[in-house]
Amino acid sequence: MTSDERAMTHDELMSPPVTVDLETANRALGLGRTTGYSLARGGRYPVRLLPANRGYRISRYDLLRHLGVGPGEGGAEAEVA
Repeated sequence: MTSDERAMTHDELMSPPVTVDLETANRALGLGRTTGYSLARGGRYPVRLLPANRGYRISRYDLLRHLGVGPGEGGAEAEVA
């Protein structure tokens, strides 16, 4: 899968629930699975992590803030990552 296939549109970024799993956050940030989990385990993930049962959750607010994206910015075709 190329990075273009993985990129999330603005609409996709605005649609997740209040928290997302690490896989979704990795996709939004353009991180691969191994890199994302390695950063999380090492305490170096670029967004605040919320401990969950067997992993992590990420606040949609924190994720969007880190990306500099807000509602209505960039239009439907804007891609992130």
